[in-house]
Amino acid sequence: MLLHPQELTADAWRPFGWLPLRDTDPADGGQTLEFAWADPHLNVISHGPEEIEHDTNGALVTRLYRHDTHTQALMALNCRGIVAVAPASMTFKDAADLDSIRAFAVEPLAPFVLHRGTWHWGPFPIGTDPILLLNVQGRRYIEDNASADVAAVGPVVIAPPA
Repeated sequence: MLLHPQELTADAWRPFGWLPLRDTDPADGGQTLEFAWADPHLNVISHGPEEIEHDTNGALVTRLYRHDTHTQALMALNCRGIVAVAPASMTFKDAADLDSIRAFAVEPLAPFVLHRGTWHWGPFPIGTDPILLLNVQGRRYIEDNASADVAAVGPVVIAPPA
């Protein structure tokens, strides 16, 4: 399966999370972060291009991760990236589940939030520099870091965004 990253818009992202609003927007506050273990943590993380495999068509999505106890908020600080996501309800036991995966282009300084349980891969950089990400997630995320071996079900490749 070859995915082409789509623009990160509120409507396209809605099944997977939400995009934070300006404080002057009347809808601000309609969505909130959740931390079942009361352990919100803010830090800066990075992912480098060496962390992912590539083929001639693009980046290979081999494994997806999820956090069932908390939402996760991310914002690229320095460069463009790509992220793959799938609904929390997917099990990735057969190839039909791969149809639920979507890819998005991540732009610098454009924050987004993942719903609790949303499967995700990345964000990873598009170019050769590591992507720096402002990250808000549960401090004990390593205890809540389920994964699915997507490569065992079938190939998923994200084409470079335009």
